[in-house]
Amino acid sequence: MDWIKLFFLHPVSFYQGAAFPFALLFNYLCLWDSFSTQARYLFLLAGGGVLALAAMGVYAVLIFIPAVCAVVLVSSLGPQDVHRWTFFFQMSWQTLCHLGLHYTEYYLQEPPSLRFCITLSSLMLLTQRVTSLSLDICEGKVETATGDIRSRSSLSEHLCKALPYFSYFLFFPALLGGPLCSFQRFQAHIQASSSLCGYTFWALTHRVLKILGLECLKVALRGVVSAGAGLTDCQQFECIYVLWSTAGLFKLTYYSQWILDDWLLHAAGFGPAFDRSTGDEGYIPDADIWTLETSHRLSLFTRKWNQSTARWLRRLVFQQSRVWPLLQTFAFSAWWHGLHPGQVFGFLCWAVMVEADYLIHAFANSSIRSWPLKLLYRTLTWAHTQLIVAYIMLAVEGRSLSSLWSLCNSYNSAFPMVYCILLFLLLKRKHKVN
Repeated sequence: MDWIKLFFLHPVSFYQGAAFPFALLFNYLCLWDSFSTQARYLFLLAGGGVLALAAMGVYAVLIFIPAVCAVVLVSSLGPQDVHRWTFFFQMSWQTLCHLGLHYTEYYLQEPPSLRFCITLSSLMLLTQRVTSLSLDICEGKVETATGDIRSRSSLSEHLCKALPYFSYFLFFPALLGGPLCSFQRFQAHIQASSSLCGYTFWALTHRVLKILGLECLKVALRGVVSAGAGLTDCQQFECIYVLWSTAGLFKLTYYSQWILDDWLLHAAGFGPAFDRSTGDEGYIPDADIWTLETSHRLSLFTRKWNQSTARWLRRLVFQQSRVWPLLQTFAFSAWWHGLHPGQVFGFLCWAVMVEADYLIHAFANSSIRSWPLKLLYRTLTWAHTQLIVAYIMLAVEGRSLSSLWSLCNSYNSAFPMVYCILLFLLLKRKHKVN
C-alpha cells in the first residue's frame, strides 16, 4: 500500500521504527533487579552509538565529538561558568556544521547527503539536551562534582561518574527525535525501581493508529498537491489554495513524526506513564493536534507547536532577555535551525505576527461584546491564523531565496501584511492613550 511505502521511505521514521524493539527490550530488562543502574546507562549509550552509526555513517563523529566535549565541560567547570561555555561551544560547533550545509547547497549547488541532514537534526537535539543540563546545573537543580576530571582518581572512576552524562546526551530513544527530556527526569527513570518501569499496550497501539491515520491523510493530500500548480506557476487566488494544501502536507509530516518519536520514548518507559507513577509533571508531548488545528490565537499556536522546544526556547532565551525578548527568541530559533534565508525571514515574520496577535486580541476582547460578533471574530481569526502559519511554514521549509521570492510575490503575502498594518495602528493607538 502507498502509505506503507511513504512511512518507511522516510529515513528518520525508518530508523526510529528499527529502534523500537530495542526500546521494548530495555523496558523488559528494567523489570529485572539484576539489571543494574550502570547496565541501564550502558544499554542506552550503546544503543545510541549503534543507532548513530547506522543512521549517520561516518558523520556520526559530528555527534560524538560535541557529546564528549560537553561531558568534559560539565565535569570540569563550576556552576557559574558551565552554561556559558557549553552554550558557546555547542552553538559554535552546530553553526560550523550548518555552514557546511550552506556551502554544499548554495556554493557547490549540490544536494546534501541524506546522512549529513540526519546528523544536523540530531545535533540540534543534542544542543537542547546539553544546554538544558547546563542550565539545570547553573540553577542548582543538578549537582555535579566539580573538578573531578582534574583529580587523582583512576580513569575508570572518571568514566563511571561521566557515564550518566554520556548516556543522557546519546541515549537512543531521543537521539533522532522526541520531546526534550530533562536530565533529572532521565536519571529518575534510570534509578527507579522495577515496579515503575513498563508501558501500556493500549497506549502504544493508540499511537500506532494515529500514525497510520496521519500517513493515510498524507498520501491523499500529497496526491492533491502534486496534481495542482506550485507557487511558481499558480495564478492569483489559486496561490492561497496552494499555500494551504502544501502547508497541510508539512503539518501532517510533523505530526506523524512527533507521534512516532513519542511512541519510541513511551516504549522505552520515558513516556507520561512514568510521570504518573512518580508524580513528575515534566513530560510534554510535541504534538497537541487538536489545539493546533482549532486555535484562533497565533500566540497559543506558537506555544503549542513543538511544545518541548518552545518551552526550551522560553527558558534559554526569552526568560534571560531584558530587551525585545520575543524578537531575540525567534532570532535565536532561526540561528538554531541553520540561518537559511527562508528561515531568517520566516522566524522574524513569526515574531512580528505574535506581537500583533497580542495587541489584536487584547483590543478585540475589550471591544466585542455580543456573541454573534464574537463567533464571527473567532472564525475569521482562526482562518487568518491558519493561513499565516502556512505562510511562515512555507518560508521556513523553502529555505532558499528563490522559494522565498516566489512566496513573497504571491497573493499570500496579504495575510501577514494585514497583521502588520493592524500592529502599526494598534501601537499608534496605544501610544496616544499612554
